[in-house]
Amino acid sequence: MKRIEKQRLFEKIQSETGISNEEYYLAYKRVKRIKGFYTHLIVYVLVNLFLIFNQYFESKNSDIFSQLHTYSTAFFWGIGLVAHGLSVFGSEIFFGYNWEERKIKEYMEKDNKNKFE
Repeated sequence: MKRIEKQRLFEKIQSETGISNEEYYLAYKRVKRIKGFYTHLIVYVLVNLFLIFNQYFESKNSDIFSQLHTYSTAFFWGIGLVAHGLSVFGSEIFFGYNWEERKIKEYMEKDNKNKFE
């Protein structure tokens, strides 16, 4: 997206919602990370399908699908894909939405309570 288009989009969103620059920047970064994960997922699927079917056509052996080495690239790359997914979506999966913010408020309230006791 070009810089001018980004600026117009930001101005439109800001006028409609009243969000700050920082909030917009954080949301924009999050969307870019999610888009990067989905791009990674699509490349993973396409490349691994190509590799598996390429092995099948080169070997002319229908038994190739039952051999473990056929799926080795998909398996090890899949570990990386899962790690990428957890880095993008993991905090929400394990801790829920705004977990950090809630915990910070909780500890601040605890600290305030202990000061006055």
